[in-house]
Amino acid sequence: MLKCYCFSKSFLLIATLLFMSGFAKGQGCSDAGFCTMGAMRPNQSYSSKSSIKLRSVEFLQYVGVTKFNDVILTSLVDINLAVGKRGSVQLKLPYTFVSGPLAHTSGMSDISYSYTHALLRKKTFQILGTVGGKLPTNNSNKLSSDGRALPMYYQTSLGTYDIVAGISFVTRNWLVAAGYQQALNKNDNQFRWSQWSGSSLNAQALEYSVSWDLKRGKDVMFRVERNFRSTKWNAYVGLLSIYRFTKDEVSKGTENVRVLATGTDGVAITALTGIGYRFNTVVAIKGLFGYKVLSRLHNADGLSRDYVSSLSLEIQF
Repeated sequence: MLKCYCFSKSFLLIATLLFMSGFAKGQGCSDAGFCTMGAMRPNQSYSSKSSIKLRSVEFLQYVGVTKFNDVILTSLVDINLAVGKRGSVQLKLPYTFVSGPLAHTSGMSDISYSYTHALLRKKTFQILGTVGGKLPTNNSNKLSSDGRALPMYYQTSLGTYDIVAGISFVTRNWLVAAGYQQALNKNDNQFRWSQWSGSSLNAQALEYSVSWDLKRGKDVMFRVERNFRSTKWNAYVGLLSIYRFTKDEVSKGTENVRVLATGTDGVAITALTGIGYRFNTVVAIKGLFGYKVLSRLHNADGLSRDYVSSLSLEIQF
């Protein structure tokens, strides 16, 4: 009877998380990904009796819908391994499917790697620091069925080598984190409106921002969360802001002149909430939900979302 009850409770939990994930609305973290790396990730727990990050592998399913009705599905494997008593390395391996009015695409997304170190550990708090980066998996120039270059919303890779750094302050109840990300090169995306002239989808293509030879601007992020924890359950609420303090650069005109893309700088703010349940010392399940509070005017990088949610299964070893 007890086993049956536990199974029913677990099944109900999973069904509830799946139901809630389908109705979450928000921009979430940019797919550039640094707000889920190391010290900058959400829902960090702290205990003075444990290492900064247990060895684990997490299987995550992300769903996002853009204002153009593009649907983005990303399946991700997130691997974390302890290094000594104070460090851990993280490797994220995503695969993405995109479906929208212009095309259907799929492929490996950018690979993220980072090292996190406990800079200071006290009885009631810890300070973590992270350094890392991202590696492109393609040149971000996937084409439509008729050979026209697609906007960045349809690309499975940002096409750039990125550097990332961050720091966080973690207690049992609070998380405060900040991070920095910078693209080191422009990508090879060739999307521009003139290529779609004469296409039956020209009107839809004109809605997307030009991203010809895009180089993303520099980003900083700030996260604050309030956590609520029990033996099995945990939940949190918080705010995530990502400020792009330099505009994106794109090419324009027949002479390939480099220009700053208007409206691509500024702040995006998201209200976030999440819930998790730990079945035992090995297995846990997590849901992440958000609501967009403020977004940038234009997103040539294709990272804006109107609806976003994720569900993950974590296995510790």
